[in-house]
Amino acid sequence: MRPLGARPLGGRGAAAATTRTRIPGLDWVLLAAVAALLVVGTLLVWSATATRASLVGDDSTAFLRRQLVNVAIGVVLAVVVVATDHRWLRIVAPLVYLVSVVGLVLVLVMGSTINGSRSWLRLGGMSIQPAEFAKLAVVVGMALLVAERAQSSWRRSVGTREVVGMLAIAAVPAALILAQPDLGTMLVLSATVLGVLAIAGTPRRWILGLLVAGAGAAVLAVGAGVLKPYQVDRFLAFTNPGLDPRGAGYNTEQARIAIGNGGLFGQGLFDGSQTRSGFVPEQQTDFIFTVAGEELGLVGAGLVVALLALVVWRALRIASASDDAFGRVAAGGIACWFGFQAFQNVGMCLGIMPVTGVPLPFVSYGGSSLFAVMLAVGVLQSIHLRNGTRGEAG
Repeated sequence: MRPLGARPLGGRGAAAATTRTRIPGLDWVLLAAVAALLVVGTLLVWSATATRASLVGDDSTAFLRRQLVNVAIGVVLAVVVVATDHRWLRIVAPLVYLVSVVGLVLVLVMGSTINGSRSWLRLGGMSIQPAEFAKLAVVVGMALLVAERAQSSWRRSVGTREVVGMLAIAAVPAALILAQPDLGTMLVLSATVLGVLAIAGTPRRWILGLLVAGAGAAVLAVGAGVLKPYQVDRFLAFTNPGLDPRGAGYNTEQARIAIGNGGLFGQGLFDGSQTRSGFVPEQQTDFIFTVAGEELGLVGAGLVVALLALVVWRALRIASASDDAFGRVAAGGIACWFGFQAFQNVGMCLGIMPVTGVPLPFVSYGGSSLFAVMLAVGVLQSIHLRNGTRGEAG
C-alpha cells in the first residue's frame, strides 16, 4: 500500500496494483467450509432418504433433487446479500425484522402443525418456517440498535436503556415462537440473544440476572403445565433414555445405536444398516448427524464438527476485525447462533442434550433453515468486505 500523498505509478500495471489494493477479497476459508458442509450434507440427505419408500416412493433421488434446489436458492440469496452495500443492510434491517414477525403471526393464524408444533406456512407446493428467519432478524435488529447507540454515545458499554431495547427486540419473536410451541428454536434464540448481549458489552449483572430468570421461568413453566406432555417426556427421556425406549426415549436410543455402529471409519456412504432400515426417525432433518456417524464413522463425523467449528471461528474473526458496532455485534451474534444450534443438534444425537428438533446448520434437509443460514453467511461476507475496504483505506 503506497503512502498517502505519493504519486501513483502510471500505466496498466498501476491500475492492476490499485485494483488489488482497494478491492478486498472474500473470506475464502469461510466459503470453503460452507461449501464442504453443503456437499457433505446433500450426500447425507440422499443416503438417509434413498431407501425410504414411504418418503420417496419409487424415486430414490427425490430428496437429493429437492436439496440441490434448496442449495442453489441459498447460494443465490447469499450472493445477493454480499452484493448489497453494507449500509443498505442496516437500512433494510427493520424491514427484515417486521417481515419475520408478520410471518410468525401468520403461522399462529393459518400455519400447519407438524410433530406437535404449529411452525409452518404452506405457500403453494412449499412450506416455510418463519422462525428460522427470525433468528437472523433478531441478531441484525439488536446489532442495529447497538450501532445507533454507538454513534450517539461515547460510552463503551451499553446501559439499561439499550439492554431493555435489545430485549424488547428479541421478546416479540420469542413470544410468538413459544406460542407455537417450538422449544428447540426458542432455546437457540435465547442462547443467541445472550451471546449478542455479551458481545455488545452488556454489564455482567444483566447476563447473570437473565440466566437466573430464565432458569426460574423454565421451572415455573414445567410446574404450571405450560409445556406440552411430549416436550416434558423428551426432557425425562434425556435424563434417562431407558425410561421409555419405545416412546420418548426411542429417538435418542436409536441415534446412539446408529452412531455406535459407525466405529472409526464408518460402514460406508449409503451402506449404514440403521439408516437403510429406517430405524432413526427424521434422519434427513433433525438426526442427520447420525448418518454421518454411522456411514462415515468417527473420522467423518469429526470432520463435520470441525467444519462447523471452522465456520464459527471465521465468524468470530470477522466480528473481531470489524471496526464498527453493527458489524461486530451482527457477526458475533451469527457465530453464537451457528455454534449453539450445531451443539444442540449434535448433542441430542449423542444423548448429551434433550431432543428439541433443531436442524444441523448447512447439513440438514430443508429450505427454511438452509436459506436462513446462507443469508447469514452473506451478511458475514458483507461485513468482511467492508472490514477489508476500511483496512486498505487506512
